[in-house]
Amino acid sequence: MLKHIVMIKFNAGEDVEKLSEEFIQKLEALESSVDSLKAMEVGKSISARPSAFHLVLTALFEDEAGLNAYRSHPDHIKILDRIKETVAAVAAVDYFVDEL
Repeated sequence: MLKHIVMIKFNAGEDVEKLSEEFIQKLEALESSVDSLKAMEVGKSISARPSAFHLVLTALFEDEAGLNAYRSHPDHIKILDRIKETVAAVAAVDYFVDEL
């Protein structure tokens, strides 16, 4: 299995609560539209530290082909376009794990 983790930090001055809820809703909707997405978890940070990211996504795929299908899915592309408008930083890591 392939695990895909993304952390998002919103631009200064943005309404973090409102944007977090918006992105949680949009990201969770991908579970029903992206066939290669086997599982997803989205969480809002509880940390108030300036260095903290605001949102984290963990997604699970069978393989790299599944992750690539997710990345190019039209519903995912729409979210990426919205992210570009509101996000100061994004960090991502992809790695293989034993079957869960």
